[in-house]
Amino acid sequence: MDTIYALASARGRAGVAVIRISGPEAFATVHHLAGAVPEPRRSSLRTLRDGELVLDQALVLTFAAGSSFTGEASAELHLHGSIATVNAVLQALSRRPGLRLAEAGEFTRRALENGCLDLAQVEGLADLIDAETEAQRRQAFRVLSGAIGARTEEWRARLIRAAALIEATIDFADEDVPVDVSPEVLSLLDGMLADLRREVAGAAMAERIRDGFEVAIVGLPNAGKSTLLNRLAGREAAITSEVAGTTRDVIEVRMDLAGLAVTLLDTAGLRETEDVVEAIGVRRAIDRAAAADLRIFLVSDDGLPPGIDPVDQDIVIRGKADGGGGVSGKTGAGVSELVAKVTALLEARAGDAALVTRERHRLAIALAIEAIESAALAVRNGAEAAELAAEDLRRAIRALDSLVGRVDVEHLLGEIFASFCIGK
Repeated sequence: MDTIYALASARGRAGVAVIRISGPEAFATVHHLAGAVPEPRRSSLRTLRDGELVLDQALVLTFAAGSSFTGEASAELHLHGSIATVNAVLQALSRRPGLRLAEAGEFTRRALENGCLDLAQVEGLADLIDAETEAQRRQAFRVLSGAIGARTEEWRARLIRAAALIEATIDFADEDVPVDVSPEVLSLLDGMLADLRREVAGAAMAERIRDGFEVAIVGLPNAGKSTLLNRLAGREAAITSEVAGTTRDVIEVRMDLAGLAVTLLDTAGLRETEDVVEAIGVRRAIDRAAAADLRIFLVSDDGLPPGIDPVDQDIVIRGKADGGGGVSGKTGAGVSELVAKVTALLEARAGDAALVTRERHRLAIALAIEAIESAALAVRNGAEAAELAAEDLRRAIRALDSLVGRVDVEHLLGEIFASFCIGK
């Protein structure tokens, strides 16, 4: 396997830059640049040279095979973070035989191939790198720490136990088996189904934490929607005017509410109109609001807007109001209370989030549920259906194995690692 290297820290001028090297030539490369190789996991200040040319004074850190991120012998060079210094060291590495520049996500891919991470942990690492809010960080770190893999191992062990009991009835089909195994098998399968169904039910909320919630502000034209959005955003994100119908398209503002990523949507005023362009805006507003996680209806004496009705937990509040439980984007009255209510509603939903965070995870669990339901039905049909039950349990185990990357995921790897930076 080639030895790979790359800048692992952000590009551009910085106080410190980190270059990572991984593979069989890692220690030899350190020896070439720095002389004596530091003991694994013990950093040492070294002068880096390329022949007679002094490159930098750097902190050098090495990791033995089996004890590094990739599972291979690895090294890190912590340099002074000037662009010229980084380029000089990278050029020196490029001239070393057996070394090449890493591809996007290649360090992490090697960690997967060497059994240091499972596929769910790889996805958790990608999410942790992209995390913008505290909730996203906590969720991603939980996945990176192996929580999905640990839960999958528990489920897998229970399925293997159930499969072993079923296989025993097949192996001794011509003999009198002293114990009926179906009660234990069904108990195991029913418990599994309850666990897996809870995960599927909470998967949508976990995805929302990862991707962000959407909250739409809807109302009649000139209800104060854009002014409220600007107040919440703390800037002029939307054009405001006394002329009704100013907003023609959906305007988005990204916010962090108590650690949750939230996108606020300012939509066109909802009314019947013969203006072709405004009618398109109204249609888009209705569709986007209907798809949002939560809607804030700004109402006046004219009542609710046409085209969409509030549903459970939607907020209906009087707009352009300085008191009486209303809200005013212009003066700020009631805005803090509105934000607190939105935050409380979204936090309550986030509390129902599952451990799994991606659609791929949900589909793998859904396949396992389908197979286990079929196995349970076969068990209830008696010993003559034991072989069908055993095959269904094998299907369920394969579905869970795909969750952590043991089987049937090769076609996913290119897409997953394409989102990683070169140094990861």
